[in-house]
Amino acid sequence: MAFARIEPCLERVHEAETPRRTDLERLLGLTDPADIERLFDFADEVRRRHVGDAIPVRAIVEFSNHCRNRCAYCGLQAGNAVLERYRLDAGQVLKAAGRVADMGIGTVVLQSGEDPRMPAEWLGEVIERIKTRFDMAVTLSVGERSRDDYTLWRRCGANRYLLKIETGVPDRYERLHPAMSFENRRRCLKDLAELGYQVGSGIIVGLRGQTIATLADDIIFLKACGLDMVSVGPFIPHPHTALGGQPAADLMLTLKALAVARILMPDAHMPATTALAYLDGVDRRAAALAAGANVIMVKCTPYEVRRLYDIYPGGAPVDADTAATLAQLEATASILGRQLDYSRGDCIRTLRGPLPPSICQPGYYAGKITNAM
Repeated sequence: MAFARIEPCLERVHEAETPRRTDLERLLGLTDPADIERLFDFADEVRRRHVGDAIPVRAIVEFSNHCRNRCAYCGLQAGNAVLERYRLDAGQVLKAAGRVADMGIGTVVLQSGEDPRMPAEWLGEVIERIKTRFDMAVTLSVGERSRDDYTLWRRCGANRYLLKIETGVPDRYERLHPAMSFENRRRCLKDLAELGYQVGSGIIVGLRGQTIATLADDIIFLKACGLDMVSVGPFIPHPHTALGGQPAADLMLTLKALAVARILMPDAHMPATTALAYLDGVDRRAAALAAGANVIMVKCTPYEVRRLYDIYPGGAPVDADTAATLAQLEATASILGRQLDYSRGDCIRTLRGPLPPSICQPGYYAGKITNAM
């Protein structure tokens, strides 16, 4: 039977500290529908046993679409002269965080491009005010910064940090990220872990030049990082990028990569990425939740600028109404026999303790907040 043929491979990957690349390649290359179904079922059972049936909800506030980088796949890249740029001021960010709190969501994700005009102190003040006003976790996703900046934000109360690497193969990384350094990206991830953040990273499936072998290497790299959060999402071409003429990722390969990542990293939080809602015109997040994913992200960026956070085309309409999106996701979770979890949902596999209260508690920048950035 097809099930019996791949069972030993699935078990080896699940139990391995350092998996065999050939095992990962075999699973990623599956074509028999029965084998693929078994892969997804196995990943879903690993997810259930290790992180449970709850689906933590994260609310994203995209506060700036300015970016100094020229990444080959991202619509925010600095060379996109068509994109209208925006920055929210501190008051707008706090208002958006208030809406997140009003919906009962326990985690807000503050996300931006690598904005060269964002002072570390400004974001530190925003974090402090959020932590003072609202009972929620703060996740940051603002790119590569100095260790001093990361230390400051941690002291101001930031709990988590997302810094995707997209590929763990150094030469491919640097081709996709002109004038950027793979080693600096790794340095950032190391700094964040040492400072006590819950750390997330991730890869994109379907980028130009990717093979089954390099995708296996990417997943092995994520495993070696010892991450708390792991993202596996599909490539969607943006017309105003260097890869704008490339085909979109294959949905099935994306789901297989997610499933393999879950089997290999059973305790990590893994989102059904928002990109899966736009890949082929159909919301595929339910399929991801059935293949190992356990987290959902919803946009809470102010409506008037939401369409401008244009990482990939078509991203705004699905989440145009956050409350309606949550209602749809509640229904999806119910069909899967699961439920949305609005609590802060800290990472299960986190072993690093918090920094001492004296340097983590809100108040580090009390009274200094400004709207200037």
